[in-house]
Amino acid sequence: MTLGHDPNFLVVPVPLPRAARPLRELPSTHFTVQLDPARRLAAATVVDVDGARLLDLPRDDDWHLDPRVPASEQAGPELYADNDLDRGHLVRRRDPVWGDEDVARQANAETFAYPNAAPQAAQFNQSKELWNGLEDHVLDHAEALRQRLVVLTGPVLAPEDPVYRGVGIPRLFWKVAAWADGPADAPTLAAAAFVLDQTPQLGEIDLRAADARARAAGDVPPLGPFRTFQVPVADVEALTGLDLGPLAAADVLAPSAPAPTGPSALDRERWTELHDPGDVVVR
Repeated sequence: MTLGHDPNFLVVPVPLPRAARPLRELPSTHFTVQLDPARRLAAATVVDVDGARLLDLPRDDDWHLDPRVPASEQAGPELYADNDLDRGHLVRRRDPVWGDEDVARQANAETFAYPNAAPQAAQFNQSKELWNGLEDHVLDHAEALRQRLVVLTGPVLAPEDPVYRGVGIPRLFWKVAAWADGPADAPTLAAAAFVLDQTPQLGEIDLRAADARARAAGDVPPLGPFRTFQVPVADVEALTGLDLGPLAAADVLAPSAPAPTGPSALDRERWTELHDPGDVVVR
């Protein structure tokens, strides 16, 4: 079995994201983590989901450092000790757990490597369930054709992220789901993008002051309740600096919309806040 994301997993190709900065590529069973060693967090993860072959296995919960990279390049247990931060899975535990049982068990265990974790607020509102269920909603839509998804997920590693225990704490997370759409004899690529925002609802000055107080006290930076948005794929590229290849042109929202030139050019008027899965546009 070849480890890592298969660019040809769908009947239309989906390559790994490309970045102008160095990333460490960590292939695992049915997924790949692209680790940013400077930030000690993943810049992106890509998982292949075969909805027709998913297995229901118990959680492993054995979080561990990835032995393929130095401990100094991954945010490990010291980041999450004695505070209210959750180790948020980037590749959801259940998404790569498919196929033969031995293979599925290996995938299950590998999702608990620290490069597949990112710090998230431990206490948040019902939007957690919405964010975690987006793949299920898109998978239901894709059921008629192969029941396969490729899901890309990561934190937005912004230079202004507040630092806690030597790690910048992201306040935005992104996700892009891709699937083959249309007739089986002439499928096309479709994609939908989402952003999770856990920024406190404070003005810029108040937020900077709250961050400074937390840092002085050695506390976790303030995080707010999760809000989930459907956004143009091009906006994810602008936020992250990643090249997502064919996904922007396959966007179900606005494939012809011009890509912004950077985060400062983002127009949040194009973002739709989601309150339940029925708000998601999939075609």
